[in-house]
Amino acid sequence: MSMIGPGAELPMRAHSLQMENRERLRLTGVSDVSGFDENLIALSTDMGELLIRGEELHIDKIDLDAGVMELRGRICEICYEERVSGTGLWKKLFG
Repeated sequence: MSMIGPGAELPMRAHSLQMENRERLRLTGVSDVSGFDENLIALSTDMGELLIRGEELHIDKIDLDAGVMELRGRICEICYEERVSGTGLWKKLFG
């Protein structure tokens, strides 16, 4: 059994998106949620920052230890962004 010490990088997890009828989205490889409201969810994934725009968005399930998230609502856009600091991303999106 190996132990990961402080400051050690975690191994990358598989990242996938599975959408059903633009109303449900299941994601894997999610490491953090930077912010969310009914129109925008900002996530950190192992493949970069991910923005999900839509209407009446709701997070149904989130397990950051497993890297799994499920959401529902009307999904209008899914976009990967360059990595920026959490404060900068938050300000850019909601400021």
